[in-house]
Amino acid sequence: MAPPVDATTRKRVLKVIFVSLLLDLISFTFILPLFPQLLEFYRSIEADAATGSEPNNTLLASVLGYLNAYKTAFAKPIDSRYDIVLLGGALGSLFSLLQAVASPVIGHLSDRYGRRTALLASMVGNILSVLLWVMAVDFRTFLASRIVGGLSEGNVQLATAIATDISEESNRGSTMALIGACFSIAFTFGPALGAWLSSIGTVAANPFATAASVSLGLIVTETVYLYFSLPETLPALTNGEAKSAEKKQGTAKVEAPRVQRTNSHFLLNFVHFSFLLFFSGMEFSLPFMTYDLFQYSSARNGRLLGYIGLVASLLQGGVVRRLPPLLSVRIGVVACFLAFVLLGRISSVSALYIAATCLATTSATVVTGLNALSSFEAGEGERGGKLGILRSWGQIGRGVGPILFTSVYWWAGRGVAYGVGAAGIAGVSSIVLFGLKTPPGSERIKAKSKDAKKVQ
Repeated sequence: MAPPVDATTRKRVLKVIFVSLLLDLISFTFILPLFPQLLEFYRSIEADAATGSEPNNTLLASVLGYLNAYKTAFAKPIDSRYDIVLLGGALGSLFSLLQAVASPVIGHLSDRYGRRTALLASMVGNILSVLLWVMAVDFRTFLASRIVGGLSEGNVQLATAIATDISEESNRGSTMALIGACFSIAFTFGPALGAWLSSIGTVAANPFATAASVSLGLIVTETVYLYFSLPETLPALTNGEAKSAEKKQGTAKVEAPRVQRTNSHFLLNFVHFSFLLFFSGMEFSLPFMTYDLFQYSSARNGRLLGYIGLVASLLQGGVVRRLPPLLSVRIGVVACFLAFVLLGRISSVSALYIAATCLATTSATVVTGLNALSSFEAGEGERGGKLGILRSWGQIGRGVGPILFTSVYWWAGRGVAYGVGAAGIAGVSSIVLFGLKTPPGSERIKAKSKDAKKVQ
């Protein structure tokens, strides 16, 4: 077992993780509010290029044809204004499913070759992905950008693995909350910044080149910063004595101490999948619901999402980092259940924002807590792989959830859709409340705080 990381090194690495992940997530969120305009731009280009005598057999036309066929299967007609939104959702699902394939591979590679090496390799793929977006003057190139990004994005899971490497059991929850705070900050400011940059035209053939170029600049800056600032944290590579012993013994290996499992990885993975299956469906349906009920514009939906991100970041910075991981997950799933119940019944904007507060609580707690719990159940030499598999299960849920949830929404209506979601989250809550147990050491932060007060 590797010796504990000293406080100075831990603080330095945490700073590198925070800055790099913030740059990465802000860059990632630039594109989120641009999907409707992006896809409308590519559709208009293809419409202008098509002649009256020749059918438009482009890739985008084929994809839209399949989506229109899917739309006609619903009992209730779907407004044509949602064509582009559905296409954006399909691309989001594709990205998540590609992440589900890539995450375990990236995690296992980091366990074998080191976190730093795996992260820098992932950054090369990220640079290529954003570079393709800068050059995307047609839908085919833009789709290639999303595919490369889905297969190479590993920053979040590797940052989580690094945070686990350098943290002790007593402060692991607060370390994971720092990663969650990066998400909340980025999703609060990134989309608005991306929307503003898209209004600055620099290249006629690609009106989104300014946003894409700034995104590329952030990714390149992050890569250079990681190269010069991030040390290796994988215990098997940082523990020089273990390495020397392995060389002396030839093919013999220094075995890491076995981890006593409190919760099975299968159960944690299943909770992650089930939670995101319902939660991501609800997230994707919000713009449809607010438009149907309150005629919300994109700007008003942006303010709603900004409110959720702001509340989530405040909770993570002030509350979640002090909570044991299991308690954090339990609070989050209960808040999610309340959000589903409220969204199925609301009729006023004030009720909508009460539900949004519940969603912010969920965003601040559940995934961060599950990552921490999974890290407690993994040994030093398998954390990257286990966290990668956890992320993979979650990405499958995130990829499938919007399709299933919106299908129920349009077939049976808002009340039924959110009622089914509430029932699903109730099932997840029962597993979290009665099936998961507290790993040894995950609540030591409380005892540590009390001891510190006594000393004072």
